[in-house]
Amino acid sequence: MRLISAAAVGNTLEFYDFTVYAFFALIIGKLFFPVNDPLGQLLLAVASFGVGFFTRPVGGLLIGMYADRAGCKKAMLLTLGLMALGIAMIAVAPVILVAARLIQGFSAGGEVGASTTLLLEQAPSNRRGFYASWQFASQGLSALAGVLTGVALSASLSSAQLESWGWRVPFVIGTAIVPVGWWLRRTMEETPQPQTHKADKAPKIPLFTVLREHSRAVLTGLGLTIGGTAAHFIIVFYLSIYGVKTLGLPGWTSMLSGCVSGAILFFLAPLGGYLSDRIGRRKVLQTTRIVLMLAFYPAFVLLNHLPTPATLLSVVTLLSIVHSINCGPMGAMLGELFPRPVRATGGAIVYSIGVAIFGGFAQFFVTLLIDITRSVMAAAWYVIGCGALSVIAVVFMRERSQDALD
Repeated sequence: MRLISAAAVGNTLEFYDFTVYAFFALIIGKLFFPVNDPLGQLLLAVASFGVGFFTRPVGGLLIGMYADRAGCKKAMLLTLGLMALGIAMIAVAPVILVAARLIQGFSAGGEVGASTTLLLEQAPSNRRGFYASWQFASQGLSALAGVLTGVALSASLSSAQLESWGWRVPFVIGTAIVPVGWWLRRTMEETPQPQTHKADKAPKIPLFTVLREHSRAVLTGLGLTIGGTAAHFIIVFYLSIYGVKTLGLPGWTSMLSGCVSGAILFFLAPLGGYLSDRIGRRKVLQTTRIVLMLAFYPAFVLLNHLPTPATLLSVVTLLSIVHSINCGPMGAMLGELFPRPVRATGGAIVYSIGVAIFGGFAQFFVTLLIDITRSVMAAAWYVIGCGALSVIAVVFMRERSQDALD
């Protein structure tokens, strides 16, 4: 359990800053993008959120290769240090906001591959799904922590105080608690994996090996990631903005919906991982992903016909339950696509690219699509389209939940 705690707590710190940035996007947009058009202001704010995802694939590639050669523990310490630098830059030097977001994206890109690989390889063979699911559960905890911080600040400070200095506080808090994650990761043990022959050792340039020998795994892994990340960023981040900006709901519903989605993800993602160990990853993932696709359209119809706080919270709750169980098997499935010598590199590539394109800019794409099409159902169709690609990808994936982890 210490291994899970070290990976989960550190990963929570990694994604905490992404969360608080998303939930303070409206204030950041007002302060740093003072344009007259409210839509343009919102687009610039969510685009600056997405900028952090540009460097995710680069970070995933370079830190993933470093993890395969030097070990996941060293890579995870590096990502935590880089994330600390980025979050500190936003807190004390907002004039270099974009540079800070790029550093954070680089760090987060490498974090997922290294931490998921460590959890997967140190887990008992019959509990790999459960162990790896904590990578996604910790993202739920980060969302919950970020929203609760926002709620506390909104309740204790005036609007003028929030805009003047209060929005900086969450980033200062994130910087202050980094030493806790550093200590946990510095003191955790990483058991070396057996290497029976030279072929088991990480190649000098793992990227070439991944692209040359595991191209099918890359494509199916990307497909798997696309559906999950699109649903995640719409449910956890966008629906709160949609409720306030499009449906005209009070601001407190935005924070509360974020709390609900974060808490559900934290508690139910491990359940999905556990079920994948018991009945198979493919069965759990395909069933929940199809249910999620079928639920999104009527959910948005209901929201727009009955735009009340109770409706928004009910929709967020139901979608989050299905999505959280769906996330459970993903970490193990991505890791099981690749052999040990290139596992961190392969997992980081497919996850960071999929998240960068279809997750980080999901809010921007959907906001723009709503304006272009004049259809409030754009978000639903976006998730359904990405989910369809993901369902197809899983059909071509090999079920390895019961296999030895080579």
